[in-house]
Parts: sequence; structure tokens; C-alpha cells
Amino acid sequence: MAERLWEDEAYREEIINGVTLMAPAPSESHNNIMANILVIFRNYLKGKHCRAYGDNIDVFLDENNHFRPDASIVCDHSKIKGDGIHGAPDLVAEILSRTTSKNDRGVKMKAYEHFGVKEYWIVDPVNRSIEVYLNTEKGFVLDNIYAEKNPERDFDREEPVLKLKVSLYNDLIVDVRDVFAGML
Repeated sequence: MAERLWEDEAYREEIINGVTLMAPAPSESHNNIMANILVIFRNYLKGKHCRAYGDNIDVFLDENNHFRPDASIVCDHSKIKGDGIHGAPDLVAEILSRTTSKNDRGVKMKAYEHFGVKEYWIVDPVNRSIEVYLNTEKGFVLDNIYAEKNPERDFDREEPVLKLKVSLYNDLIVDVRDVFAGML
């Protein structure tokens, strides 16, 4: 198991394909979105079998891939250990930032797909959108892009898709406005 290289709260450490990467602590809007997602997940999961986690827990996919997803849901309790989650969560949400976007859309997405994450969210604070990918026999397939209408975008003329149904449950519907509530 890799030893932590940096204990400063101003940085987060992940191991991607065997390379340790450091990222600055998330911004206020990033933290706000993450907190909103966690509240939605935890309120829904209260009294249910699965558990929701934020970015304060390590996910060990294998020896070369240790991530800290912004939010995740884990239903297989055998994956939950004292030092983190060992194996793929059922759902992972990553919130894009300037420093993480390339990895969240690239190598991390491929790793989540390969190790069996069932549903993957890419949350875009700038466009206030959530891309939802479902893992099929062909790999991740874009289910839909859920977004608020953004009057600053000229091309955004169609009606927004505000209600996101989480594939793990029949009755968990997330309103996109709740995810982005309170953003500055």
C-alpha cells in the first residue's frame, strides 16, 4: 500500500497508473456542490443498505490506482475497510476543475469503467451540468446530460433536463438545481 506523501490539507493525493499526483484543495464552489450531492445521497440512503462517501476516503481500485472521488455510493460492505474502499464503488461523481478535468474525463474515467463502476457522473460547475455514464457490456455509455438552462450560452435554446434518475434505484430522482444550489 502506498504511503501518504503529503499530509497538508491544502493538497489531495491520488495514484493514477502508478504515478502519484497532487492536486490543490477544492474551491468553495466545488465543496458546495460536493456537499449538496452528499446530502442528497445520504438523505436518500438513510436506513438503506448502501453508503455515501465524500472525497475524504481513498478508493483502492488496484495497486496502481488509488483515487479520492468527490462523491461515491458503495453497496458491497465487504469493500469497506478501515483505510478506505477496496474495489469499485457502485456510483462515482467527479466534479470538474481546471486541474482535474483532463484526468476525470480520461484516465480516471477509463479506470472506473474497467474496474466496474456502474454509474459515473461528471459534474461541470461552469455549465451547471451533469453527464451521466452507465457501464454496459460495451463500457461507459452516455445516458444523458442533465443541466440547468444557462442564459449566458446562446446555443442553449432547448429545454433543460432537470431530473436525473439514479440507475441504482427505482425512486432516487435528483433535481440538478439541488446539486448546484448555493453556488456563488
